[in-house]
Amino acid sequence: MTGQTRIPCVIQRGGTSKGPYFLASDLPADPELRDRVLLSIMGSPDVRQIDGLGGADPLTSKVAIVSKSAIDGVDLDYLFCQVRVDQPAVDVTPNCGNMLAGVAPFALEHGLIPAVEGRTTVRVHMVNSNNLCDVHIQTPGGVVTYDGDARIDGSPGTSAPVLIDFLDTAGSACGSLLPTGNVVDIVDGVEITCIDNGMPVVILRASDVGATGYETRDELNAADDLKKRIESIRLQIGEAMNLGDVTEKVVPKMCLVSPPAKGGTINTRCFIPHVCHASIGVLAAVTVGTACVLPGSTAYDMAEIAEGEPKMISVEHPSGEFSVELETGEPVDGIPQIKRAALLRTTRRLMEGNALVPAAIWDGATGLLSEAAE
Repeated sequence: MTGQTRIPCVIQRGGTSKGPYFLASDLPADPELRDRVLLSIMGSPDVRQIDGLGGADPLTSKVAIVSKSAIDGVDLDYLFCQVRVDQPAVDVTPNCGNMLAGVAPFALEHGLIPAVEGRTTVRVHMVNSNNLCDVHIQTPGGVVTYDGDARIDGSPGTSAPVLIDFLDTAGSACGSLLPTGNVVDIVDGVEITCIDNGMPVVILRASDVGATGYETRDELNAADDLKKRIESIRLQIGEAMNLGDVTEKVVPKMCLVSPPAKGGTINTRCFIPHVCHASIGVLAAVTVGTACVLPGSTAYDMAEIAEGEPKMISVEHPSGEFSVELETGEPVDGIPQIKRAALLRTTRRLMEGNALVPAAIWDGATGLLSEAAE
């Protein structure tokens, strides 16, 4: 097709997110050029993303880039890209555990790694945070299957289970589990817990900012005064969380918590960061669950957790609930040590083919920005 560059890709649902998956070798190596290509592919910046593959929502404006890993004992490298819908920006600061669910099946079906009979375990290096996880995929007869009885809230129907074990994710983006050094900080008169166990999250009681925590997603998205108050806190605390100026970043996420309403551990409404999530992100759920077992946190007193190990955390959200299994170790200076976080996701391959970008942005060969795009 004259004037456009073809880039092989697969569109895949990962958990409660969706987006194109690419082999790293099919994209420009230069990060600036790569980001311009991704913006074009997704149709950003445009609130409708009408000229691209994006779905006009942060949950469907995501990209996974996959390659074989050069790290000893690791199978794959996975780079997650959050493509902003209405801004010309691509954020690679956070991970995405939902899109992670599709990484191993994508790699297996592209022959990057071999499948084994029954169940294949794939060790993935999450490039964004330099952490590892083990992903367990159903492969009867050595072939990826998407058929199964596993169900997750926020995605219709059932699929084959994707089991994920996160290993040592504390401080993945901020450098420590409690990046400010405190269990509780106070900003604008509101108590908050700043925590990072795979995702930087600021946790605050819904009641402290005039909400119940049980509002619908649409109600919260229309609550402009509340969103402005939350954003003020986010902008002020970003530096203290070792994230720098977060004005143009999608982290930290902001999570309102309230007592559970449907038999879970805690109830949540998460902003990502300016729109309320339809459910909750994978690593945000892990991080909120960690706050539930952290004495003195803004989530601790309202969390309902049974005794024993591992800790089973049910995080309620607008679409249902998200279960996380936490294996904790002996506390150090009063802070519980999270040895392992395990959870269930599902995925499905939706489309395979080529994404097209104007050759003026990338000619697919030189790896350099064309003069027309500069």
